[in-house]
Amino acid sequence: MYERTALPDGPRVITSRLPGARSVSIAAYVLAGSRLESAEEAGAAHFMEHITFKGTAAYPTTRAVSEAIEGVGGSFNAATDRESTVYWARVPLREAARGMDVLGELIIRPHLRGEEIESERAVIVEEIRSYLDDPGEHVHTLFDLAMFGDTPLGREIAGSEESVRALPQENLRAFWAAAYRPGNVVVSAAGDISHQEIVALVQRAFGTGAAVQPSFDPAPALPAGERVMVVRRETVQAQLCLGVPGLPRDDPGAWTLEVLNAILGDGMSSRLFQSVREEKGLAYDVSSYIVDYADAGALVVSAGVDPERIGPAVGAILDELALLRDEPVPADELARSKAYLGGRLELRMEETRNLASWLGGQEALHDRVLTLDQALSELDAVTSDGIHALAGRLIRDDVLRLAAVAPRGRTRLRGLEAMLRLPGGVA
Repeated sequence: MYERTALPDGPRVITSRLPGARSVSIAAYVLAGSRLESAEEAGAAHFMEHITFKGTAAYPTTRAVSEAIEGVGGSFNAATDRESTVYWARVPLREAARGMDVLGELIIRPHLRGEEIESERAVIVEEIRSYLDDPGEHVHTLFDLAMFGDTPLGREIAGSEESVRALPQENLRAFWAAAYRPGNVVVSAAGDISHQEIVALVQRAFGTGAAVQPSFDPAPALPAGERVMVVRRETVQAQLCLGVPGLPRDDPGAWTLEVLNAILGDGMSSRLFQSVREEKGLAYDVSSYIVDYADAGALVVSAGVDPERIGPAVGAILDELALLRDEPVPADELARSKAYLGGRLELRMEETRNLASWLGGQEALHDRVLTLDQALSELDAVTSDGIHALAGRLIRDDVLRLAAVAPRGRTRLRGLEAMLRLPGGVA
């Protein structure tokens, strides 16, 4: 399914060929994210992602960068996470060299001009404000703080308005010089193009430069923040996140947790959707998801609910968590969830961007790269007993954390902490 080359003092390259594909997707993972930051430098990794698009050696303006990809019908963007920053481009196959060249320019040859750093501060501040103004976004940031505490895993990836305004230009340039080196990059590509062609394009676009191995503080003992965190906003709906500590990214139980999460709240057939929405009518949107880092993780349920029905909604979510903890998953439900996850994965792998992300994310962040067939085998090996044992280990009263963004004056939230108790079982 894939080929891999580690270039001396250069990027690691991983590719998969899709015969007949008319596009090629390229993802370049810089192995540096917000987890490298101190509290005073919060937002530096995200700021760096922004400023690289302001101009490079070959594409001196934002417009020139954009037109290089969009001018041939392609698309591109970037995203900052806790442990990596990914730049990606999807272009027609005949423009593979152009797509690779633009990514190399953004990562290796950005201008980082002082006047553009200063002008971009205001843009990033507005982005942060947009998150705070969106209750559905803000509640996830609030939950991260409740679960991971005031640490790089708990703070907003973009930083705060204060930290962004205070970041010295020299700190940003130092962050780039240490982290944005060819040897600290993973490049993945998918399309009807050979591995050797991609390797040659990577060598030309990225060059060489030994990696400076980034390091970060270990995750705190979880949960690390307050049991219940509430923010009041002028909204008509309350947003909730309720969860427990999960598993590190490459934990042996990671695939079991994937299936557990699918059963709990991934998709319209999940227990949360059927119970909280369809049967009880307590939410329009309810789902669960997994957060995973090198040494920590979380299992999180999110929902948007009527402010006057927060109590029943929290109770219904706790009921479903307790059911997973207390009763083995029936064989037919387990089979459906595996088929759902496996089929979705197979369908995603037919699209070049998803395939490039799958390979690049594994090469950059995981202990090993799985082929599609290996991943399907891992799913197939998950058992009801394994899910039951994992649920019993993770789903406990003492580790529950709840975040809520709710309207002022309309909602009584003082009893939430007392309500945060799983029914039945052993606390």
